[in-house]
Amino acid sequence: MTSTADRLARQQDRQQGIGTKQHAVKFSQQDYETLRQQCLESGRLFEDSCFPAEIRSLGYSELGPYSSKTRGVVWKRPKELCSNPKFINDGATRTDICQGDLGDCWLLAAIASLTLDHRILARVVPPGQSFTKDYAGIFHFQFWQFGEWVDVVVDDRLPTRDGKLLFVHSAEGSEFWSALMEKAYAKVNGCYEALAGGNTIEGFEDFTGGIAEIYALDKAPPKLFQIIQRALSQGSLLGCSINITSTYETEAVTARKLVKGHAYSVTGAEEVHYQGRVVQLVRIRNPWGQVEWTGPWSDGSNEWKYISEDEKLNLNHVAEDGEFWISYSDFIKQFSRLEICNLTPDTLMSDNVGHWNHYQFEGMWRVGSTAGGCRNHPSTFSSNPQFVVRLEDVDDDPLDGEDGCTFLVGLMQKNGRQKKMLHCKIETIGFAIYEVPDEYKGRCNVHLGPDVLLRQRAVAMSSTFINTREVCDRFKLPPGEYAIIPSTFRPHKNSSFILRVFTEKRAATRYLDTDLLVSLSQEEISERDVDPHFKYLFKQIAGNDMEISVFELVKILNNVISHRSDIKTDGFSLETGRLIVSLLDKDESSMLGLMEFHLLWNKIQKYLEIFKNHDTDNSGTMSSHEMRGAATEAGFHVNSAVLQAIVSRYADAQYAIDFDSFVGCLIKLEMLFKMFKALERADSGKIELDIQQWLCLAIY
Repeated sequence: MTSTADRLARQQDRQQGIGTKQHAVKFSQQDYETLRQQCLESGRLFEDSCFPAEIRSLGYSELGPYSSKTRGVVWKRPKELCSNPKFINDGATRTDICQGDLGDCWLLAAIASLTLDHRILARVVPPGQSFTKDYAGIFHFQFWQFGEWVDVVVDDRLPTRDGKLLFVHSAEGSEFWSALMEKAYAKVNGCYEALAGGNTIEGFEDFTGGIAEIYALDKAPPKLFQIIQRALSQGSLLGCSINITSTYETEAVTARKLVKGHAYSVTGAEEVHYQGRVVQLVRIRNPWGQVEWTGPWSDGSNEWKYISEDEKLNLNHVAEDGEFWISYSDFIKQFSRLEICNLTPDTLMSDNVGHWNHYQFEGMWRVGSTAGGCRNHPSTFSSNPQFVVRLEDVDDDPLDGEDGCTFLVGLMQKNGRQKKMLHCKIETIGFAIYEVPDEYKGRCNVHLGPDVLLRQRAVAMSSTFINTREVCDRFKLPPGEYAIIPSTFRPHKNSSFILRVFTEKRAATRYLDTDLLVSLSQEEISERDVDPHFKYLFKQIAGNDMEISVFELVKILNNVISHRSDIKTDGFSLETGRLIVSLLDKDESSMLGLMEFHLLWNKIQKYLEIFKNHDTDNSGTMSSHEMRGAATEAGFHVNSAVLQAIVSRYADAQYAIDFDSFVGCLIKLEMLFKMFKALERADSGKIELDIQQWLCLAIY
């Protein structure tokens, strides 16, 4: 319950703007300015207890405590490594990023691309940090993490061996912003080793909050070179790589000095005049800072002799820095994959480029309630979270000449690198898109059931279901209203996710779920309406005082249901009995009189009928995925969040709900709804309690 409270608190924080780039979340609740000021006042350099200079911060396996790779590692501050360290010297450049002994070339390629736009870089690397003025051994960086910006504090103790930085370093050796940034990113992900292996696009997204597109270069679209140019002009970040067919090929160097399975960044795309014709060139950066392409248009190749000095100057033609030019035709032959990170409107500060419109939702898949799996599982598929996008305006100047609405959908699961540390696998994820039926258009207070989703085909789907951090695809559909259903491939998988939609034209988006409400008919009866035989039996049970205690109530209920073979139950508990009495006890005697017991008996008869209707396999229990429909039939309209809480509280280990749990749940729902309405002020949808009132109600 405390974790649920923490999640709700984070939701409230986001409603107040915490997590935006203007108001980043304090990672590990560490405030940079407060900590720095404390260090300056005490005269001591900062030591980060949340990410200590210890082996456990290095890793858990290959960089773990018993690994030969961690022997001889000494943590040192930059002032112990050189006489005049600089945070950033004459601006951050791509040569500041050289790979060390960690397999995070994907990350370094992303960092290198940041240096192409210093406005974006300043968002990740806050300016004004140095080793001189107000130096206190503390630095901070900001990263986008699953829908929110976080501010990450680190001390400047860096892992070294033989007096040299173990991981990323600058070519000159005296500039430390990239090494400290790598440390901050390692802290966010748990340790340095958690950064080994990945796609450049992951770094792109975490440094910008953007959304990724991936192109297989053996199937390059006709206008891909123009797409690259436009993306670069819009400030998008681009990366490329060469596929490997086995682990033996990892970082193998080809005859033309390209590295397989290695992340490169794309930093330019230009056309030049060469021997009377126009040639398209792509500029690529190897984060190693060395090992460059040796084919046509490489540094020092003959082709450059036929290019004017003005064009050479315009192309920033340099040598021996890990950056090189390659013709576009060779690029799509030699490389396998291109990644483009499209930026959010708040990142693109110029009005001279087109901006995507950006929409974002958080969601969870939870076993027994919202983890419905893909369409292959029709009995649970509609249980998944649902989101709607309404597309109204068609694209301007479509490349294919046909009217339609272009949009990107990205589904990202959370905390994959932390799971890696725990030796847990990430889930296989994807999504389907359905046209919303006319009767549901414009509504957000519904949850589309199997009667809607299973009677039609999806109009679009993710290109694949895959066990990766994010699945993202580009679509073009006619104007209309569409439901996006994200899911894991198999049902019954717990995970949390972010769903993002980028549209060329403005669109309306919303989370699709049932409004919370109760619609119960109030039964009005008098004692003369009670059947005489029922009254006689009640008196036999209750005695002369005509009152039944909670202990007697539980005994009666268990005696009744023990004679039924069509339902399974562990018996009504004393806790459920107390809930029943709390709901129906009008005079606060903690006992039930004749009329109160009559109301209860009618409720149980009604609930038994509903329970049997939803026990579709006649097992005597009800699947937790049926709970939403059963609660609705009983008069309780619950959304996915409440459904998750119900399943956690009332389902068994196989996510089945027996009859006594079903009754207890509905009684608790009715009581909670009534308590809320009694305390609600002026139909505001909110209540306010002091600590005593909260504790008394929660315990009661």
